[in-house]
Formats: sequence, structure tokens, C-alpha cells
Amino acid sequence: MAYRLRPDLKTGTAIAEMLGALLQAAATDLDGGADAPPAERDRAVHVARRKLKRARALYRLIAPAISDLRLRENRRLGDIARSLSPLRDAAALLESVEALQEATLSDEEAHALQQAWSVLSDRHERLAANLEASQSALMRDAADGCREAAEVAMGIEFNDRPAKVARIFARAWSRTFKRAESAMAACHDASEAESYHELRKATQTYWMHLSLLRDLWPSAMEMKRAAAKQLADLLGHENDLSVLTSVLDEDSRLFAGGETFSHLLAIIIRQQQALRRQALEAADALFADGPDLEPAVIEALWLLRASIQNQV
Repeated sequence: MAYRLRPDLKTGTAIAEMLGALLQAAATDLDGGADAPPAERDRAVHVARRKLKRARALYRLIAPAISDLRLRENRRLGDIARSLSPLRDAAALLESVEALQEATLSDEEAHALQQAWSVLSDRHERLAANLEASQSALMRDAADGCREAAEVAMGIEFNDRPAKVARIFARAWSRTFKRAESAMAACHDASEAESYHELRKATQTYWMHLSLLRDLWPSAMEMKRAAAKQLADLLGHENDLSVLTSVLDEDSRLFAGGETFSHLLAIIIRQQQALRRQALEAADALFADGPDLEPAVIEALWLLRASIQNQV
């Protein structure tokens, strides 16, 4: 099922079916990967987590209509995603170190990165060994959780008259903009990693909402989607570096002397600062319309498309 909503379909039914399909597909991915070789298992987890993110974003879009249910299911899906994350997150740290190779300014920094890769590679292998016995069981448990969530999702009902749906979408859109604005303000005021992580989550939600409603105004939505995806990627790299700093600090004793660790931190901080500057500039442009204008446009477009369909 395509990840999009159209006014010519019964919206409540379409949303329930889409949520059910996403969660059932995630369960299938996890079941299929539970007994697969490690590389295929990691891939199955990655694909399933992506579907869980899409389901959570769809829940946020209709949150004003099913507030209590959305909160419960968001917690459920978040818990499932976190249960699957340790090994994939360890692999992402290795990818972050590899990506930093182009940012080195000296042989000492290049050597520091080589040491970091070795430390994190050993850590990844330890985690994989520790999880080997339990990973399959965790994936099956997660698959069961996805199926239970799918049953709940397919029972969703709410007033889906076009005017009501348009208001629901506009309220959710405004909430995402306000969340992004709050995170941006915190990022401008300080350099806390959590603020950038919050901005990333708001941007990912916005990108998925643009995907869901892209048929309302395809050309404009595609431009916005591309900008949101680029910002989400920048913030994703920034978040990886924040996590990398924390993990390496825990294992700093494994480095040969404080000078090596200092070189490593210099590369990370330099790259992270550059990413943060780029991200804030992009975020200021992406969310420039504010929490009132664009939600109103979304509401008007949905009503316009619905009225056109009714005349056909």
C-alpha cells in the first residue's frame, strides 16, 4: 500500500488499513529475519524499524482525533523499536567513523580515527556475540507486538467528514511546526545534543506527513519533502556524532594516550559544529512559514480536493 492519503478515499478506513499493513509488514520482516544470518537479520531489523517510524508518524497526523489511543500506541511502537536498536546502533557508529575519514586534517587525526574504528569494531562484535542467543527471540517478540498493534490499528474509527479531517490534519501540522520551533529555539540558545535530536524527530515527522499528503500539491510538496529529507539527514549525522562522542568517552581508556583521544574529539567536534550550522540554516528556511500559515494551507487544500472529488 502506497504511503499516501487522498480525499477521494474514505479517510478513516484508509488510515486504519495503512497502519495495519505497515505493522503487519514489519512483523513479517522480523519473522523472516529472526533465523537469518547476521547481515540479513540486521537488514530485517532496519526495514522493520523504518515501517514503525512511518506508522508512528501516521498516528501523529491523526492524533487530534484519537489522542488517548495515539499515546498508548506510540508508547507501544516506541518500545518495540527500542528493543530492536542495540546492534543496529552499534553498526551505525562504525559508519559514522568511516564517514569522518574525509574530515581529517592531519596524519595524527587519521590515526586516531583508525583506533576509534578498531575500538568500535570490537565493541560491535561483543554486542553481536552477547545478543546472538537472544536476538532471534527479541525479533519474534517484536513481531508479536507489531501484530497486536496492527489489530488495534485496524479497528480505528473516527469522524472522517472532509471538513473534520482537514481540521485534524491542520492541528497535527501546527503541532509539528511548534515542536520544531521549540527545538530550534533551544538549539540557537545552547548546544545541547538533545535539542538537535528533538529537531530531528520533528523534521522526520514533517517529512513523513509531506509524503502522506503529497497529492494535495505535488510540485510544492516534493520541494518541501526534498528539503525536509536533507535536513533530517544532516541532523541524523549530527546525532550519530553525539552518540559517538558519548560511547568513545566511555571507552577512552582503550586509546593509547590522551593525545590520541584529543585528536579524535577535535575531528568530531569540528564536524559536528559544521553540521549544526548547516542544519539550523536549513531548519530556519524549512519551517519559515510558522505554525499558522502552512497548516491553514493544508486544511484548504484538503477541502478543495475533496470538493473536486464530490463534483466528479
